[in-house]
Amino acid sequence: MGRLVPCTKSFSLLLLACFLALAAPSVSARAASNKAARITPVVTAVAAVAPAVVNITAAKTVQRRPNMGPFFDEEFFRQFMGPGGVPRQETQESLGSGVIIDGKAGLVLTNAHVIAGGAVIKARLQDGRELDAALVGADADFDVAVLRLSGGGNLPQAAMGDSGDIMIGETVIAIGNPFGYAHTVTTGVVSAVGRSLKHEGGAYADLIQTDAAINPGNSGGPLVNLAGEVIGIDMAIQAGAEGIGFAIPINKARRVVAQLVEGGRVTPAWLGLSGQDVDVRAARYFGLRRPKGMLVTEVAQGSPADKAGIKPGDLILAVGGAELDDKGQYRGALATSTVGEALTLTVRRGEQEQKISVAPAAFGEREAAGLAASRWGISVSFGRAVSVSSVRPGSPAARLGLAPGDVLVQIGGEKLGSQADFTRAVYVNRLNRTILVMIERGGRGYYAKMGVE
Repeated sequence: MGRLVPCTKSFSLLLLACFLALAAPSVSARAASNKAARITPVVTAVAAVAPAVVNITAAKTVQRRPNMGPFFDEEFFRQFMGPGGVPRQETQESLGSGVIIDGKAGLVLTNAHVIAGGAVIKARLQDGRELDAALVGADADFDVAVLRLSGGGNLPQAAMGDSGDIMIGETVIAIGNPFGYAHTVTTGVVSAVGRSLKHEGGAYADLIQTDAAINPGNSGGPLVNLAGEVIGIDMAIQAGAEGIGFAIPINKARRVVAQLVEGGRVTPAWLGLSGQDVDVRAARYFGLRRPKGMLVTEVAQGSPADKAGIKPGDLILAVGGAELDDKGQYRGALATSTVGEALTLTVRRGEQEQKISVAPAAFGEREAAGLAASRWGISVSFGRAVSVSSVRPGSPAARLGLAPGDVLVQIGGEKLGSQADFTRAVYVNRLNRTILVMIERGGRGYYAKMGVE
């Protein structure tokens, strides 16, 4: 019996080895099967887009005065160091995200506020490469900017989707650089489309609302659908709220990008309307609980508004779903609309309220010249400066005292040096009833307020 023990042990070890050999492929196959089951549409979409997402750093130099304390605030020291002491230079960095939309050309789409004021811009890819970025163009009204990367060769690029085909409730993915955590992925759904977001200068219109987590640093990153397509550019969150984020529809962003790449700026869109704020008496006439909207006072002949049947006396209550409190918000809504993009206006005529679809036209040099002549009563010429060539008697410009030969240095907040500057100045100030104008006459500069009826 003693001689049989080793044989039994050997036979047992042989059986164990055979079992393990047979079981190993089964375990490996089961692990592979489990992994395949975990590859969800979200995982697939992230894998497709993430290589084209970049983390953006924009650095700018600012001057700061150190706090010298009350002792050095005395007159004796201020005469040597000035108020607050000797200024020193500091470098500030802002963090954001972007997405490569053209790998061959190295074009990156991001938000304008991400790179605003940045003297040195760099972009880091998922593979760890850090590339220099140059600004191609930016538009603060749309909050869209285009960068060009250098030295990266043929880069990965994301597929563009169709934001006009978005479904409420569909799953979306935000990829970005929140708080510096590179390539962070969050998921949610499309909560709504056509949202508006009011800000100090007006309102952003036609935004995508999502509950996918969007935090500081996500700005400029892509909002992606389950097909791995970019349908929006993450932009902002609702202050004081959770689960309410906004993105610029990719169809609108692409129209802006095309203009920025071609000419470095976006052609302003207009409908051909002039108007004023609604007072209490007008609100009562229209049956409103409070003054709101813009009351149309003029409609330019042959303009999109004229062709759509809008008339003086109509009340514009909303543009593209964004309700208007005043004419400033109307101006802001138009500032974030592109030429040819169909807008739905909510118009009240007497007691009747209706929806009118109208597509903005380009506001160019001809429109600026016509509006300046009709609204302000001036014609101008362009050379080394923007000069007044004629003034219509009895016009706002005539009442101000403008005369042929005067040089227009600034209109409103817009400094003038070219015809393009003048066109923008007219566009920005076209609805204002009081405009601060700086003129040069006889080598001296003057500020004056021009009242427009």
